[in-house]
Amino acid sequence: MSIFSKLFKLFLAVVFFPLIPLLLLLGYYQLHLKDNILETHANLAEMVASSMSQHIEDLTWRLAFAPQVTTALQHNKTPVPVLNEALAANPDFVMLAVLDKNGVEKFRAAANPTLLQQLPTLDLQGDPILSELAREPHLSVTRFDVIEERPISEFLYPLQNGDFLYGVLSYTEFLTRLQQPRIGSTGRIYIVDEKGQVYANAYAPAFDAAALRRAFASKSQLLKNIKTPHETYVGAFASTPILGAYAVVLQLKSEAYRSIYHTNIILALFLLTIATLAYFGALTFAERVGEPIEALSQAASQVSHGNLEVHVDPEIGWGEFKRLINAFNQMTSDLKDYQALRLQAQINELKEQVFRSVAHDLRAPLMGLQGYIYILQHGNVSEAEKQNYLKLMSEAAQNLSGLLEDVLDVSRLEAGMAQVHKQSVDLHTLVQEVLDTLRPTAQQKNLQLSAELDVDRLPADPKLLKRILTNLVSNAIKFTETGFVKIKATQDKKSYTVEVQDSGIGLSAQEIKGLFHKYHQVNADKPGFGLGLFISRQLTEAHGGSLKVISAPGEGSTFTVRLPKENI
Repeated sequence: MSIFSKLFKLFLAVVFFPLIPLLLLLGYYQLHLKDNILETHANLAEMVASSMSQHIEDLTWRLAFAPQVTTALQHNKTPVPVLNEALAANPDFVMLAVLDKNGVEKFRAAANPTLLQQLPTLDLQGDPILSELAREPHLSVTRFDVIEERPISEFLYPLQNGDFLYGVLSYTEFLTRLQQPRIGSTGRIYIVDEKGQVYANAYAPAFDAAALRRAFASKSQLLKNIKTPHETYVGAFASTPILGAYAVVLQLKSEAYRSIYHTNIILALFLLTIATLAYFGALTFAERVGEPIEALSQAASQVSHGNLEVHVDPEIGWGEFKRLINAFNQMTSDLKDYQALRLQAQINELKEQVFRSVAHDLRAPLMGLQGYIYILQHGNVSEAEKQNYLKLMSEAAQNLSGLLEDVLDVSRLEAGMAQVHKQSVDLHTLVQEVLDTLRPTAQQKNLQLSAELDVDRLPADPKLLKRILTNLVSNAIKFTETGFVKIKATQDKKSYTVEVQDSGIGLSAQEIKGLFHKYHQVNADKPGFGLGLFISRQLTEAHGGSLKVISAPGEGSTFTVRLPKENI
């Protein structure tokens, strides 16, 4: 992931994460705000129920004519005239009747004479309300009903002589007054029975009666989802003093929550504005900060790979970044100068090392050559001696050439100038070349040269790997008088292993300690200059690998080259 993407996401996270608790708080607030709105409907429903209670209580003083009815009955007169006067004085009375103590009708009167013909004779014998009223005289109002499309309820009132005054009370005018107050343009008051049916109301939509029944059975007064075929209503209800009736206030949901919806729109626009500003702010911030950081990161990567020519344009930076870019460019310039001075010092040191090594290691061979030349020039030698001296001189020259190559290799390795060019190497072919080169030397000692390779190819510099194996096999042949020298190659998940095993004289623990040091020789009587193993270890480590030895006196030695697995 680029620095631009990281900064962009970081800035957006810094802006948007604080909005999450804010949105949760707003959601919680709006949820309770809806309940608060419905609480207003609940208060209105309670007021309606209270008005209905007052309306029922007012019925008691409307029954002030009851003693006159009792007086007429006690004088064996008909109370019908008194009933008619009461009907005329109270338009809400639809019908009045006198029942004996058993509940059988004795007299009746009605504001509408045709109603008397339609209603059968009243007979409430066996009704438990009669015995209750006889024990505890009080006004009893029954449940709602509808007569001639008018909402009514029946009432019973005990008379002093033991009879009962029966009446039918109309709520038409009362409900008309209830319908006058509204909440908005769609909020109305309804009287609903326990079955969810609305009493005589021309404005009532087709509410879901089942939903109303479930709401009446619940503990909450709030109605949050009352459906009609086309709309959804919300509101509240309250129980009335009339058995099985509820005062219900309902309003269209869209109108009741309109202020909340408007607030949501405003909040959505506000959040959209914040999101837009945050996006472009994050984009600008990431570009302004990310571009110089990315440029410095790429330049630093190139410097780490040795490219000191890299230069970062200061104009892409600002403030501290511009000063940082200028400091980086100055640093690369100083490093380039330092590298040039260091390279010159390394070259001079390399020259000194070569001269010291040549002076130290070539003095004896050169003196030998000078002695052979002097003998050939001034001595009286036979042809056979002459050929022998020339052969010795040739061998000395070859030894000098090998020594010079080793000395130069050591100098390059110590100066860190040895370069490894890895490629996929055919190990079978390379090992065969090494064995073919050294086989004549091994045959002179009757040694068995062999290879056991479980690796086909491995990543390495073929020239340097051949030099390593040649040094190890040559060294093994040198210190093995009888037996074998064997190259073995294996691999695991992480590395390749190439072993050179021999049946030679072996090494003690003390001898192994200085084995890979420069100019170190275990046996001074053996030819060589003590550089082969040192060079082999250095070349192996230049590959990122390791060279180790396991040996014991008289049990031979095993030199192990381990190289890491890489994709070439």
